[in-house]
Amino acid sequence: MRVFTPDEVSTGTDSKYLGVLVAAKYARELNLLPREVMPLGMEKKLTTRALEALTSSQIEFRLVKRRRRED
Repeated sequence: MRVFTPDEVSTGTDSKYLGVLVAAKYARELNLLPREVMPLGMEKKLTTRALEALTSSQIEFRLVKRRRRED
């Protein structure tokens, strides 16, 4: 198990909290992929793979403002 420090997680984002949210969303996307698509030798946990991708700047993301619900 690899330990990621808050400084590592916040390098590609504005804050460590945003980094964790982005990594969690990416891990959910990885979970949706079929097992046959996963490259061989990638037996790491999805959260570890997502955090590694985030800290190595392999994930591109953008923030979208939440729409207000009209009553």
